[in-house]
Formats: sequence, structure tokens, C-alpha cells
Amino acid sequence: MLDIAGSRSLRAASTVLTPRATVVVIAAKMSGRGLGPLPHIVGMRLGAVGRKQTVTLFTADVTREDLMVLQQLLAAGTIRSVIDRCYQLSQVAEALRYLGEGHARGKIVITV
Repeated sequence: MLDIAGSRSLRAASTVLTPRATVVVIAAKMSGRGLGPLPHIVGMRLGAVGRKQTVTLFTADVTREDLMVLQQLLAAGTIRSVIDRCYQLSQVAEALRYLGEGHARGKIVITV
């Protein structure tokens, strides 16, 4: 299972996991306590203790070449970016609040 948004605990996800499943945590919700996704990641890892199911982390190592390929794909229209909302730099607090509520269906853009 891929845990991309960090919206479910391991216990909640276990209803769809096989007994020896591997859960890959790619990202997680930002916490309001300034710890970012750390509470979710730690909770997932601790939840796997004593189970046959494993939890592992995935962090992308993005290179300049990777970004150039993405640029070409975007320019060609092969892929598109999904933007939920745009905010001015003066509205960063509002943008972060909206993002923290978990309602975003795409990227949040801050215009400088």
C-alpha cells in the first residue's frame, strides 16, 4: 500500500492489507505542532511493531535532470499540474491554514 497523503492510520488501513503487506509512506499531513509529518510517520512505524506487516519510508532524490524531464512533459501537455488555489505572498498564513485543514485537491500556489 502507498500512503501518499497520510490520511489513515496503520490500524485503519489494516482492513485492506494482507497479513504480510508493506506500507510505503511517501508523504504525510502537516501537523499543527510544528513537527510536520513526523507524528504520522512515527505512528505508522510504531504501529507496525509486532506485526508481520512492515512500514518503510520513501524520499525522492530529485535531480536537475528529473526536473528538466518534468518541464518537457508539462510543456508538451503530456502531464498537467493540478492547482487548487493561488494566494499572494501576503496571504501565506491563510494558505497554510487551508492546506492544514486537508481540503486541498491540488497544489497551493504562493505568488511572489
